[in-house]
Amino acid sequence: MAKVKKAYFCKHCGFEAPKWLGRCPSCGEWNSFTEEVIARESGSVASAIAGCLPATRPERVSDIRKSEVRRIDVGNREVNRVLGGGLVPGSLILLGGEPGIGKSTLSLQIALAANGLKTLYVSGEESAEQIKMRADRIGIGNEECLIYTETLLENIVAQIREQQPDLVVIDSIQTIYTDLIESSAGSVSQIRECAATLLKYAKTTGTSIFIIGHITKDGTIAGPKILEHIVDVVLQFEGDSNNIYRILRGIKNRFGATYEIGVFEMHEEGLREVDNPSEILMSHYDEPLSGIAVGASVDGIRPYLIEVQALVGSAAYGTPQRSATGYDSRRMNMLLAVLEKRVGMKMFQKDVFLNFAGGFKIADTGLDLAVVAAVISSYYDRPLREGVCCAGEMGLSGEIRPAPRTEQRIGEAARHGFKRIVVSGFLGDNIRAPRGIEVVRIHRIDQLPRALFSDDTV
Repeated sequence: MAKVKKAYFCKHCGFEAPKWLGRCPSCGEWNSFTEEVIARESGSVASAIAGCLPATRPERVSDIRKSEVRRIDVGNREVNRVLGGGLVPGSLILLGGEPGIGKSTLSLQIALAANGLKTLYVSGEESAEQIKMRADRIGIGNEECLIYTETLLENIVAQIREQQPDLVVIDSIQTIYTDLIESSAGSVSQIRECAATLLKYAKTTGTSIFIIGHITKDGTIAGPKILEHIVDVVLQFEGDSNNIYRILRGIKNRFGATYEIGVFEMHEEGLREVDNPSEILMSHYDEPLSGIAVGASVDGIRPYLIEVQALVGSAAYGTPQRSATGYDSRRMNMLLAVLEKRVGMKMFQKDVFLNFAGGFKIADTGLDLAVVAAVISSYYDRPLREGVCCAGEMGLSGEIRPAPRTEQRIGEAARHGFKRIVVSGFLGDNIRAPRGIEVVRIHRIDQLPRALFSDDTV
């Protein structure tokens, strides 16, 4: 009889230790170690369900037949975009996000999509009646979608084998458990074993499986880090619960690139796909207003235009206020310091407030010019010239560096009717601009005001 083996795991990062530790040496969390069984005399979960899976034999590399990867349309254009063109049969996909962000809604919309796929939706958090209420609200009907409320892994695998669906959705992996491990659902060992079992079934049968995962307070996916290594694709669903826009971002993708994003808009009827994010991130005014600039940004390889709003006022107290919503406040302070040093603007006497339209969180350094343009416009209380867009990165010495994928940014600005775009003068001469848009090149930040307010080409 095999001896029962136990170990201690960190609940936050999954770090394994032979004894209890007060502080995790990996993530630094205190009192996060729990004792769990890692081996019993009855064997592992994989061996217990081995009879449910077809046997495989080793093959020579030369004997393996290579075939084209077939993509399956999941019935959602934005999800297909992030996955790299569709769903690969036999793939295991992990979808993470904050509570209430819309993970269950998105997964149910995929399951109910009328795309000819037989889907098994397994819910361990909601009853069948609750899922029916959400399905009625979404307004999508799919006779090939089966709802199964269960948390025991052995029963779930048995139903998958009996129904033989094309797609399985597990909501969520933290609620699934197996009787072969003496720990509660959501523990490190339960998540690891359940995910490994689902992965083996997906690879041997060609069934694609979506699993939903919770995240910790730090924004990382809960459970052991090995969970992200086991799955083929890791998708992160981001957004502010107080805002209607959501971003689906690929963090890991074994079948494609990770630089695509999907944009959604949350409504009472569910998540609506946003094909053109630039339209929702720009406001329309009857007359020009100061403190507003439009920047051409790129997230991954997807370009879009976003409105930057700045308010500059006299400081009422000794220390000026600095506030940035959706932007790194430290980078904003750096840009203000460069304006004061290189342009001569007395920013030490001014309060500065910065905001991005739509509640988006921006980390693109190519929006430095747009942020500075909005600050300059508000500082002098003068609207920018109509039809001006900006794309460039600013250095500490005031030089304007080229933004990544500048040609795509120029094309996006031209597609939305902008007549002038301000970029770095250090760009190569091979940049091709579409007709109808003027590309203004500047080398230093002190050349920016003339490009923003003057009709003459710099």
